[in-house]
Amino acid sequence: MAAVTPDHLHDHHHGPSGLMRWITTTNHKDIGTMYLLFSFIMFLSGGVMALTIRAELFQPGLQVVEPEFFNQLTTMHGLVMVFGAIMPAFVGFANWMLPLMIGASDMAFARMNNWSFWLLPVAAVMLIGSFFVPGGATAAGWTLYPPLSVQMGMGMDLAIFAVHIMGISSIMGAINIVVTILNMRAPGMTLMKMPLFCWTWLITAYLLIAVMPVLAGAVTMILTDRHFGTSFFNAAGGGDPVLFQHIFWFFGHPEVYIMILPAFGIVSQIIPTFARKPLFGYASMVYATASIAVLSFVVWAHHMFATGMPAQGQLFFMYATMLIAVPTGVKVFNWIATMWRGSMTFETPMLWSVGFIFVFTLGGFTGLICAIAPVDIQLHDTYYVVAHFHYVLVAGSLFALFAGAYYWLPKWTGHMPNETIGKLHFWCSMVFFNITFFPMHFLGLAGMPRRIPDYALQFADFNALATVGAFGFGLSQLIFIVVVVKCVRGGEKAAARSWEDADGLEWTVPSPAPHHTFEVAPVFK
Repeated sequence: MAAVTPDHLHDHHHGPSGLMRWITTTNHKDIGTMYLLFSFIMFLSGGVMALTIRAELFQPGLQVVEPEFFNQLTTMHGLVMVFGAIMPAFVGFANWMLPLMIGASDMAFARMNNWSFWLLPVAAVMLIGSFFVPGGATAAGWTLYPPLSVQMGMGMDLAIFAVHIMGISSIMGAINIVVTILNMRAPGMTLMKMPLFCWTWLITAYLLIAVMPVLAGAVTMILTDRHFGTSFFNAAGGGDPVLFQHIFWFFGHPEVYIMILPAFGIVSQIIPTFARKPLFGYASMVYATASIAVLSFVVWAHHMFATGMPAQGQLFFMYATMLIAVPTGVKVFNWIATMWRGSMTFETPMLWSVGFIFVFTLGGFTGLICAIAPVDIQLHDTYYVVAHFHYVLVAGSLFALFAGAYYWLPKWTGHMPNETIGKLHFWCSMVFFNITFFPMHFLGLAGMPRRIPDYALQFADFNALATVGAFGFGLSQLIFIVVVVKCVRGGEKAAARSWEDADGLEWTVPSPAPHHTFEVAPVFK
């Protein structure tokens, strides 16, 4: 056997370079970066679909696309944004920040980490590629309800396989996160000393492991209904289309919390830094997050008030849904109490976080209104619901993602993002977001159904306004590209601690954080 020379060691240490470095990397920072880049590309793709939808709805009549293609766009916009943009972006944050926050050298299963990322581009190609097969992408809506999903062309099969692959990726990522947090914390870093971002992700990962197999089961049953003669959801064969809704929403409701809990974690890191005091009510935040996760499993049928549920069922799901507002309210209270009498400054991450609290709370209130069964029966499948979930997913998840990106860009790139351009991005996004989605509440209250390419004349003005807002919001996101490119290329050097407060501390844990960069595992006394 050849002797190992220092040269050999040197080569081995550096590993492959160029493209192969990215394909084969097991470094959590590289993988986090790839997740974030992938999710942003998917965000732009889903955004183009949304703008095509809004262009069609600018005025009554059919002007831009055929009704069938319009329905394909609404379906794909939802699937791409949920599984391609929001979820992978949060996993990217987890990959980057969790090992740094708990003092671990990397994620627990580094090779699996690489694999769970590389499944995603494959799934994305299948999903978006379904536009180009005979019959086009599925037009069954992102919820894939039968009987439509059983009758669609092969685009539906591609969507099913894409959802399977993305589900496998999510489960692998979640297992990795759970094992990393439970087994790889630095000595002295107890669970109740972890930064809240770690807590929210630990709980989110358990949710993912619990519900992704449920979605896999639902779409597999559709697949066998389509090709293998089963009748799970076919009434003619003794099946029940409403059964699919139960299975889907048993996945789908925890899923919406999977998309918001990490956002809560990010905001809980940022607000203490810029309020310059420790987070108010750390323990109650942890318990609130856990109780939201537990309750998310018993509210699924509030998506189904219009399916002819018995009154007792409606009452149970109505009250259980209202109950979830309590721990969420605790969180909002704690964020406000953290800011209360703090020495607040409004750098870009703080702007996004405060914006998040304001607009997300609005979305939460409309959710509470949809929770009231008799009201929901009126509002179901109208634009009111569209307004509600865009307030929690765009103003919630997306705004928190931007907050986190501006907050941690100095750590990731070594350079400070440009404050002026960052603030411009925030204000444009905030204004145009509300111009886009606030009028939809009124459209829904007036009875405009969702997923329709044409509409009655009385809805024209609000739709025109929403379309103008949507194009403004879409173009505002290009500002973010400018910020990131400038930040990566150079700019003001970041200090050892990016966002210094008066005492030179970043508040991350209940007690002041120690002065280190986590490059070597710290020991907590």
